[in-house]
Amino acid sequence: MQITEHIASLSEEGRLLAAAAEQAGPGASVPTCPGWQIRHLLRHTGMVHRWAAAFITEGHTAYHPDGGEPDLDGAELLAWFREGHRHLVRSLEEAPADLECWTFLPAPSPLAFWSRRQLNETTVHRVDAESALGGPLTPVPAVRAADGIDELLTGFHARPKSRVRSDKPRTLRVRAVDTAATWTVRISEDPPQAVRTAGEGSAEHADCELSGTAEGLYLALWNRLPLTAVTLRGDRAVARLWTDNSAVTW
Repeated sequence: MQITEHIASLSEEGRLLAAAAEQAGPGASVPTCPGWQIRHLLRHTGMVHRWAAAFITEGHTAYHPDGGEPDLDGAELLAWFREGHRHLVRSLEEAPADLECWTFLPAPSPLAFWSRRQLNETTVHRVDAESALGGPLTPVPAVRAADGIDELLTGFHARPKSRVRSDKPRTLRVRAVDTAATWTVRISEDPPQAVRTAGEGSAEHADCELSGTAEGLYLALWNRLPLTAVTLRGDRAVARLWTDNSAVTW
């Protein structure tokens, strides 16, 4: 995906999130985030949007703390969220291609990193907001979903912070049937190592395979859909290693 595609999709995802939050109401429970209500979701995501925008507009080249979550609620909170989201989108649209600032995952450039990261951040939390309504979710296009799987498997969980570990080496294969993408994830005492290949993927034995649409896999790997949303073959315990330990702390 191109940076412009990430930014355009981020703009739409933020609008969808706000619309679902407004319809659900601030006190609605968020099933995909146990213990959260819509107000918590808006405060968190709005804070992240402003935190990310500060790196882009102020050019911080080292970690800079966020500004904290606001003590807002109701219509005032929703307006605050929308303003912060628009500011993030404008900041990315107006940023120079050679933007220099701090990032925390490998990427072709800081602008590419923040565009992609904030799109996935907002998409996942848009799903959270829509889950509070109990109806169908807005679809995630296959190309975008595959890109999000890439970020999760080869970015977040390649870091030392990943808790997806196993004393006994195990292999998880993730196969998106509506794209040419397959990921082989080697799980050991070290951080997981994920490799993306085309087609059916590596001939290497996998202890467990998850297959399905890229969207289904994306949301299942982010623990926004249950494993029953995809097809599981092999050792279910390997899949449980993922679901039980893969919650991301940035």
